[in-house]
Amino acid sequence: MERTESPLIAVAVCLAALAGFVDALAFTSLGGFFASFMSGNSTRLAVGLGQGIGDVAATAGGLILSFVGGVIVSSVLVRAAGHRHKVAVMTVVTGLLTLAAIVATLMPGPLVLVLLAAAMGTENGVFHRDGEVTIGLTYMTGSLVRIGQKLGGALMGDRDRWGWVPYLALWLGFLAGAVSGAASQLRWGWDALWLAALIAAALTVAIARLTGVKAPVQPAD
Repeated sequence: MERTESPLIAVAVCLAALAGFVDALAFTSLGGFFASFMSGNSTRLAVGLGQGIGDVAATAGGLILSFVGGVIVSSVLVRAAGHRHKVAVMTVVTGLLTLAAIVATLMPGPLVLVLLAAAMGTENGVFHRDGEVTIGLTYMTGSLVRIGQKLGGALMGDRDRWGWVPYLALWLGFLAGAVSGAASQLRWGWDALWLAALIAAALTVAIARLTGVKAPVQPAD
């Protein structure tokens, strides 16, 4: 995050909040599975295999594969779209969230989670440089590690005494999004997914304006 401009750091915090919103919505709607937290799904896969609970293992495994598929899609977009990749990636994220909202309206079930996991995997391609993800938007363990590392360095006298603040903001954004997602699910159920799609569309437009690229999407109805 050290090489990311401040306006884009603010966008990253908003995208982390979107990931938290979607993750909490998925977790509270269908049996405690995750849309973005693949460590949790990996544990559920292992427990399902270890205890012979086939449906749990199958659901967790499917979500992991879908997430990885989203990462693959975003990696292809990064190479194909060049400097326009942020908008291209977010266009796909918005499309997947909109499709998930439509499916949830017609036939809520595991397929919705698969689409959400693909959207979250894709979202991680927004901040990408030299073949590597520069800001992990959907998983916060790395951010917490960086907070600890930066705080440890500050205590040891490093010049960059406030380098931990952006990572804290990222974690707080995810946390705030998750709180909002859980509250929204309690109030609106799967209909809250339309709000996630709308937020993703708005962020796509914001990224387009910040990067000087014309956005091909409009906010969802």
